Amino acid sequence: MAQNTSMEEFEALLAESFEIDTPDEGSVVKGKVIAVEAGQAIIDVGYKMEGRVDLKEFANPGEAPEVAVGDEVEVYLDRVENARGEAVISREKARREEAWDRLEKAYADEERVEGAIFGRVKGGFTVDLGGAVAFLPGSQVDVRPVRDAGPLMGLKQPFQILKMDRRRGNIVVSRRAILEESRAEQRAEVIGNLSEGMAVEGVVKNITEYGAFVDLGGVDGLLHVTDMAWRRVNHPSEILSIGETVKVQVVKINKETHRISLGMKQLQADPWDAVEAKYPLESTHMGRVTNITDYGAFVELEPGVEGLVHVSEMSWTKKNVHPGKIVSTSQEVEVMVLEIDSTKRRVSLGLKQTMRNPWEVFAENNPEGTEVEGEVKNITEFGLFIGLDNDIDGMVHLSDLSWEERGEDAIQNYRKGDMVKAVVTEVDTDKERISLSVKALGGDKFAEATGGVKRGSIITVEVTAIEDGGIEVEYEGMKSFIRRSDLSRDRADQRPERFGVGDKVDVRVTNIDSKTRRLGLSIKAREIAEEKEAVEQYGSSDSGASLGDILGAALKGDE
Repeated sequence: MAQNTSMEEFEALLAESFEIDTPDEGSVVKGKVIAVEAGQAIIDVGYKMEGRVDLKEFANPGEAPEVAVGDEVEVYLDRVENARGEAVISREKARREEAWDRLEKAYADEERVEGAIFGRVKGGFTVDLGGAVAFLPGSQVDVRPVRDAGPLMGLKQPFQILKMDRRRGNIVVSRRAILEESRAEQRAEVIGNLSEGMAVEGVVKNITEYGAFVDLGGVDGLLHVTDMAWRRVNHPSEILSIGETVKVQVVKINKETHRISLGMKQLQADPWDAVEAKYPLESTHMGRVTNITDYGAFVELEPGVEGLVHVSEMSWTKKNVHPGKIVSTSQEVEVMVLEIDSTKRRVSLGLKQTMRNPWEVFAENNPEGTEVEGEVKNITEFGLFIGLDNDIDGMVHLSDLSWEERGEDAIQNYRKGDMVKAVVTEVDTDKERISLSVKALGGDKFAEATGGVKRGSIITVEVTAIEDGGIEVEYEGMKSFIRRSDLSRDRADQRPERFGVGDKVDVRVTNIDSKTRRLGLSIKAREIAEEKEAVEQYGSSDSGASLGDILGAALKGDE
């Protein structure tokens, strides 16, 4: 009975020892290196179990394996025994399991982990985190794009775990987050030592179209192109180069975004302080054209002081021309100061004001009545435009083309390019207009012919044509028409055919029309006037004498 009890106790103890001491497959166990041979380490994991591990599993990426006889190491037990009676163990899997436990804790605590970049894959790099392999995206390598990652390969450095999934075996890390954190600490320290208005030295780190980034010792500041010099700077590379040490002034610090604005021109004297004294209104100066736009041209009077010549102030005569056809970039020009606004830092300049007004010059050289000659530049519905000296035009209105023809008919005789002579009739310098007259070239024949004639005058005309409605007559070269009803006081004598071409006839002037250039003539009015004069002189109708008696007395008196 006692013997049976002791056997049962022995079996229980034996079973208990197996449960406690025999390691489970899939667990990490400790072992001892008992030999190194044929590129493998033989490890005793206890319980008369030995296994083999390739030496490469003891090496970190890019390094030689470090293992020696007698070293105690942890290995992963895949199987207790294989076909050869050896335990199947792995140092790499043990390191991986150990690493995952460590990394999960670091990820939960948001701690940094140490690793080394050892390979390049699509979209990034592989990183050894002490047994576990992580993916480092290309965008997370540095704060700026890295063209050559060679110097970073195999270098132990800290990383931040962004994401990890143990079941899928995925880990994503970032080196950039570490750098940004370090930079933020460094920036905060540097910015804390800076103040607005302070002059500091820095190194030009990068140049863009809009400015340059200057390293102030761990923190970058932006030197905008407009703050580099008082003068116009088309591109920062005109005055700066990468690597150059420059002295700048801290213009503004944004404490929240840690952005620093820098300036170079602020360390120099502002040329605008003396602009009003140096460039009084209506004074003329030489300048250089720096920029041309659709609305005018900018002219540099001195470095840092530019003025605008508006397109309307560029030429007296070229009104609708692009400024680029009048001046060119870098051209030296003489300009006049028209207006200065120091508050807005603006100077209005004039180019044409340095030259005399061509209309004033024309008026001095060609007073009214002067005969001029020019080319027909344009023909419009209201007249001709004649090109004159100094690129100015004069206009001949339709009514000033001919004495004899209607303006609409007379203008048909002209073509562009014709050389035309005309007389200056008016010059308006304010409105920049010159009025010309072609018909005034030979003088005003109508005015000359009718100079001594007034309404009621008796003149002698010559019959030039007989028509049904009356007769055409001529006086001093001026044509007029006497209607049938004005041919005689007696109705029976109001017959045109009783006159002949070439007959000389005395007529009375009833009207002088300068616009139509016509004389109103009447034989009937002359006869009535003569009868009235005879009545007044020799009798009246109230005396009982007949008209025949009166006329007879008048004739006898004449005798």
